[in-house]
Amino acid sequence: MPAQVLTSVVDGLMLGFVYGVAAMGMTLIWGVMRVINLSHGPLIALGMFGTYFLFTGLGLNPYLGLLLIAVVGLVAGFVIYGVAVHRVINAPYLSSLLATFAVSMMIIGVGTAALSTSPFNVDFSLGSVAAGPLTIPGTRLMAAFAAVLVAGLLYLFLYRTKPGKAIRAVSNNRGAAELMGIPSSRVLALSFGIGTMLAGLAGGLIATFFPFTILSGETYQLKSFVIGVLGGLGNPIGALVGGLVLGLLEGIIPAFMPVSWVPVIEFALFVLVLLIRPTGLLGGRA
Repeated sequence: MPAQVLTSVVDGLMLGFVYGVAAMGMTLIWGVMRVINLSHGPLIALGMFGTYFLFTGLGLNPYLGLLLIAVVGLVAGFVIYGVAVHRVINAPYLSSLLATFAVSMMIIGVGTAALSTSPFNVDFSLGSVAAGPLTIPGTRLMAAFAAVLVAGLLYLFLYRTKPGKAIRAVSNNRGAAELMGIPSSRVLALSFGIGTMLAGLAGGLIATFFPFTILSGETYQLKSFVIGVLGGLGNPIGALVGGLVLGLLEGIIPAFMPVSWVPVIEFALFVLVLLIRPTGLLGGRA
């Protein structure tokens, strides 16, 4: 039993890194522009299909394909922001909520018509790595490494580059940032683009070890909400910590009780954190 629990813990942590990347995109958008992006789940699903078609159609290694998915995700974010979000950015929260919900419905509708809801699978393997009693699938290990790399690059971007510092300035006080000459509209578009890029990257990684459909992103959107609250809404680095917590729970709980209890305990923790520490484990905003 101890070896089984240890395996479950490690497996959950590997998955938690990827969950963290998915949540980073949502929490970054919320932290900068106070928009709850309800198209986040379908964008994750598009990242899954991006990996699938690049691998099956072009024979491109899934992890190399992430570079193209990142570029397409960034551009898609700019387009969605310009078409659906920019005009309601200063309106009540419900307006931006409905705008991103409309985008979500359009993606799901077109995706369902073009791809149906039959499951797809990326038939790709990196073997496994044995370490004592542990046997870790290579795809999980590589996905965790890629997730840590993405989180590290995001941290460096936000804290070591001029555009990243502009994003943090707008997040803290948009009015004051504009008075200092920071073009807030461009910063908001960039933030939304990075958020959708992170969603696509997370989907691309998830596709390497789970079957998926165009509807699969909704599950990870809900997980992103939970993770965002755990780590602190608006704090992308906190999202990585929240992802690890959620992954750990998903690894440990099935070792002791039926897997059907996983979402029950996850959302119970969600409510508990909201009641006891609404700013999350690391506090809101990076």
